Amino acid sequence: MNPTAQQVADQVLADSAPSYPVLFRGRVATDPSLVGFTVPDGDGWRDVTWGEARSVVDRAAAGFISCGLKPEQRVAIACSTRLEWILADLGVACAAGATTTVYPNTHADDVLHIVGDSGSVMVVLENYEQLAKVQQLDELRNQLTRLILIDDDRPAGAPSDDRVLTWEELLARGSEQLAANPSCVDEAIATIGLESLSTIIYTSGTTGQPKGVELLHRNWTYEAQALKELNFVHSDDVLYLWLPLSHVFGRALLGAQLSLGFRAIVDGRVDRIVDGLANTHPTILVGVPRIFEKVRSAVLTMNPQNGLKGRISRWAFRVGRASRPYRLAGRPLPRMLAVQYRLADRLVFSKLKDRLGGRMRFMISGSAKLSHQVQEWFYSAGIIVVEGYGATETAAISFVNLPDRPRFGTVGPLIPGLEAKLAADGEVLIKGPTVARGYHNLPQESAEMFVDGWYHTGDIGTLDADGYLTITDRKKDLFKTTSGKFVAPQKVENTVMANIPYVSQVVAVGDGRKYVTALVALDPAQLQKWADRREKGDLSYAELSQLPEIRRSIDRFMRRVNDRLERWEQIKRYTILDSELTLAEGTLTPSLKVRRGEVYTAYADAIEAMYADDSRSDLVRE
Repeated sequence: MNPTAQQVADQVLADSAPSYPVLFRGRVATDPSLVGFTVPDGDGWRDVTWGEARSVVDRAAAGFISCGLKPEQRVAIACSTRLEWILADLGVACAAGATTTVYPNTHADDVLHIVGDSGSVMVVLENYEQLAKVQQLDELRNQLTRLILIDDDRPAGAPSDDRVLTWEELLARGSEQLAANPSCVDEAIATIGLESLSTIIYTSGTTGQPKGVELLHRNWTYEAQALKELNFVHSDDVLYLWLPLSHVFGRALLGAQLSLGFRAIVDGRVDRIVDGLANTHPTILVGVPRIFEKVRSAVLTMNPQNGLKGRISRWAFRVGRASRPYRLAGRPLPRMLAVQYRLADRLVFSKLKDRLGGRMRFMISGSAKLSHQVQEWFYSAGIIVVEGYGATETAAISFVNLPDRPRFGTVGPLIPGLEAKLAADGEVLIKGPTVARGYHNLPQESAEMFVDGWYHTGDIGTLDADGYLTITDRKKDLFKTTSGKFVAPQKVENTVMANIPYVSQVVAVGDGRKYVTALVALDPAQLQKWADRREKGDLSYAELSQLPEIRRSIDRFMRRVNDRLERWEQIKRYTILDSELTLAEGTLTPSLKVRRGEVYTAYADAIEAMYADDSRSDLVRE
């Protein structure tokens, strides 16, 4: 008889480490001389062994202890993805403290809320830009006892602040603390249990003020052990880690690394991902949908449609599409198709694989829904992109599609020991050891979202007979047109993104309206490429985006989009914006998710204009 989810959960929990620091030290003890991290070093790369990492972590932990950090007190980290973020996080954990994560692009008012609400007593800051942001917040002056600066790039004449310690000064204090009390870090770790607070991560705040999710050591160590038991990532894998570690998805990957022992290439410079992949040859890339959409769009627009290279590329992907059913079923290709596929691989697919480093085993998309069209396109080229699903409130990973048996369009089955069910309205509910304790300082919201151990995700989905989950939309985002039809804007937007290579952002509109419309922003790089080919490269983004030629091109693509949507979902009108949505104007969160309410307010005139006159001639033709 198959064990119950609770029995599986109990066994996984029994096999997992009792705390995040114990998980880290267990990884180091396996072989301190193994390389754990590869990081940028000038124009090259530098390896860092697990033993070297522990030496720094122990000193950082002792440094935090010497600064007065007490068990479960919070230390905020405002820093991009880099090795020091990881070492600081582990240092806080080994000092028995808890980390609060802050996106480095977070506005000062949100920093005030996150740091203030979390009760953080110290903050680790990447550079002077982050330091100055915190120093201007007088409300935090008495709360924050130490400001720890990683890159000391303070300009001459910067205001004096006796709370500031450089990263090197923190480590030096740690060395002194260890010399005086060699067991201080061991003693701190011994106080930590599975139910001790590990991390407070604030939600993105798409519909209101960010909420602090209280994640325990159990959440991380259980998830790490559950992923290990799935056995689809191996100790000899190499992960390219660029995701923001402020985000729960990036933070969860660190736990997986400690459990599984693979090497991580740590480089948060998003503009250098392509070069980084080519230079470091990873086997796994974890990203968000936009990364995979951009790669696909770049290939689709690389060559003129009527040129020889463009025709060869389209032929290769037609061959790839024909091969998919056989490969997904594990069946050999028919002889002629096999010959064609080998040629397509040599002429086209191999070049794409080389751009990804040449050794990529699979890629995982998370944080938002990825179009199955994008997945299928990559699979045609022999590259596997699978989806995972979770939330900050479930320590990131609850469902994951395994690369040896992908089911495109779904986010896969549950990880071991978790339970899921659908509410009457289709909302996905999740229960198990990865579910957070609740929201910090928000008892009412916690009681509403965490009911009898079940976390109410707010996502609408379906579960098939094999337990594979398909997410259709956010519960709060669904809107109803005046025809009485419900529309899932995420489905509409994903279809646009998958079928119009020039689009970077899209927001569907239609609540209480006769039909669906959309606000569309164009990708600057793709728009510039289009302009350069037509000797219009001297025009600005705003000028290019409003050209009639661009409108006619997008019209053609939009008809393709509508062919893939139900009649009541189809986009009847759209407006091309003359700039992208930005964090600065408040239409994006620090994690670059769209704040729909702010978008509707900021572009109210443009939205009203799309519904003002049905006799206008700009309706998208069916």
